[in-house]
Amino acid sequence: MTKVSARAPVEPNPLFAIFLMTTAMLIVPVMDIIAKYLSSALPALEVTFGRFFFQFVICLCIALVTGRIMRLRARQPVINFLRGILLAIASLSFFTAVKYMSVATAISIFFIEPMVLTMLAALILKEQVGIRRIGAILVGLLGAIFILRPSLAEIGLVSLLPVLTAFLFSFYLLINKLYPVEDDLLTIQFGAGLSGALLLGTALLIGSYGQFEGYEFEVPTLPQTALLALIGLISFAAHGLVVAAFQRGSASLLAPLQYVEIVSATLFGYLVFSDFPDGPTWIGIALIIGSGLYIAHRERKLKKKTQADAVPEM
Repeated sequence: MTKVSARAPVEPNPLFAIFLMTTAMLIVPVMDIIAKYLSSALPALEVTFGRFFFQFVICLCIALVTGRIMRLRARQPVINFLRGILLAIASLSFFTAVKYMSVATAISIFFIEPMVLTMLAALILKEQVGIRRIGAILVGLLGAIFILRPSLAEIGLVSLLPVLTAFLFSFYLLINKLYPVEDDLLTIQFGAGLSGALLLGTALLIGSYGQFEGYEFEVPTLPQTALLALIGLISFAAHGLVVAAFQRGSASLLAPLQYVEIVSATLFGYLVFSDFPDGPTWIGIALIIGSGLYIAHRERKLKKKTQADAVPEM
């Protein structure tokens, strides 16, 4: 998750942090459900563009109303732009995936992200990874294979798009490790919306001009436009809730709550599309969740050990 420097200290409040994080994880799949619904009539590229465009518009309106327009100037414009690009491509990959597969299945595969991040951190940042975390990574990847097996047979390579999303989001988190966020939440959201809208809007123009099937702009109806705006609003609100939660609670407390997203995605997917994971998929989900929780547990123990070693002896 993104770390945002607060203007003023925020009092720790674990119960409120849990409430904020749980709320965020409950509403994020609603965005994906709407994207899946819209993708039956609009290109996934256009749906993704709508998310970032309306996120940009929402941030701009808030800045204008609150008199914070000048504070939208980022301290790290290039890094923030790169963050937005990675998020835009990751969102396009995921929204394309949910067009062809259930939201719960796509989200479950995406949750190999902690394993991918651990591997990339070892390769790029040279972080030490012990045999236990390597074992957890292998178990998580085995879970992904359980989930991917029927999807690969039914819809082909498009079922690997959530894996691509996990890699892209892991690179996004690596950038946050290398370049800690120096801007406030509104500035970050504004930058992500602007850079994502510029990238995806350009791709949409090229697709329309070149008449590339599946990438051409379709004029949305008024209800479709309202749903696109709702996707942007949910994206803005969910990110804000997560940041607020991490300001009030520890990562070790909140990280396990991200798996609530699988539960809500399964519920909403069943209610709207009658999609429900089969037995092997649930086995894969259990393996991925177990691996993710174990990696989070090891990270917490290693962090405590590092902090203890850093305390000078009296």
